Amino acid sequence: MQKAHFYRREKEQLRCRLCPRCCLLGEGQTGTCGVRRVEKGELYTTNYGRLAASNRDPIEKKPLYHFHPGRPILSLGTFGCNLLCSFCQNWSLARGNPEQAAETVSPEDVLAMLERDGGSGKALGVAYTYNEPAIWYEFVYDTARLLHEHGYCNVLVTNGYINREPLQDLLPYIDAMNVDIKAFSNSFYKDHCQGSRGPVLETVKAAAEQCHVEVTCLLVPTLNDSAAEQEALARWLGGISPDLVLHYSRYFPQYKLDLPPTPPGVMERVREKAREYLHYVYLGNIDLPGGSDTVCPHCGNMLVVRSGYRVNMVGLDGKKCNNCGSKISIVLPDSLC
Repeated sequence: MQKAHFYRREKEQLRCRLCPRCCLLGEGQTGTCGVRRVEKGELYTTNYGRLAASNRDPIEKKPLYHFHPGRPILSLGTFGCNLLCSFCQNWSLARGNPEQAAETVSPEDVLAMLERDGGSGKALGVAYTYNEPAIWYEFVYDTARLLHEHGYCNVLVTNGYINREPLQDLLPYIDAMNVDIKAFSNSFYKDHCQGSRGPVLETVKAAAEQCHVEVTCLLVPTLNDSAAEQEALARWLGGISPDLVLHYSRYFPQYKLDLPPTPPGVMERVREKAREYLHYVYLGNIDLPGGSDTVCPHCGNMLVVRSGYRVNMVGLDGKKCNNCGSKISIVLPDSLC
């Protein structure tokens, strides 16, 4: 265990201030995230350096399509989550016990893993993913700061459920984020995630001012896939920037939810409407023609062809469309973090 950041004393209890839950905990109690616990009058994180999953992935798998396309990244995850989604796609980690971790690593160990990476193409850096990286905060902060000093990228794949102060402290060391917006209605967050929408939207806005941001929305049939709700989401994102990248992901039955998979036609219709507000909208977890390709929003020229996680940049001249010369919102592989 390691002493946690962001909490305050309230009489005989401690108030965790890392995420919007702000759990009030007494001696021996653990927060909703499952990993922050009061011991001997102090708040500790029980998952510091506890490694539950480690893989070398294409950056597109996060998914990030406009950030160093085609580059590999080291993906790390632990146990715990501060949302309780009935449809969780990684529930074994989100609801797992940190003591189940097969390995404990330090930030220096992670740096060494990157330095000795011998795969095809050197790893770009680290993606903190699989479970919710916000509640791995202390380890992510220490590791991200160290990797940043050595020129590696740091990526958060997150539900965005974090308070403003810890987010602002972490953002200087984060190069890209994929934020999972579960729905665009607070009732969905309350009923199906036991959380709230507002803090997630605040995270997207704050992060978009400081790093590369892409958004994912898992389309769950009858619960968040209505045309009106998804148009509202796309309009809101477009108000931040029409260059924000949106990934719609197909739902499959998982954890406590057994609704049928998202119909392909629904995904295509939602994408078509979202493109009225956003330049780049993709369909994931489904194989539909053109669903993962990037086209120029100005002339329709094919820019990037994706087949699975294979990437072929066919229509780019640097960061410009090679047909009309328009600037494309993309961080290229030869860019520094």
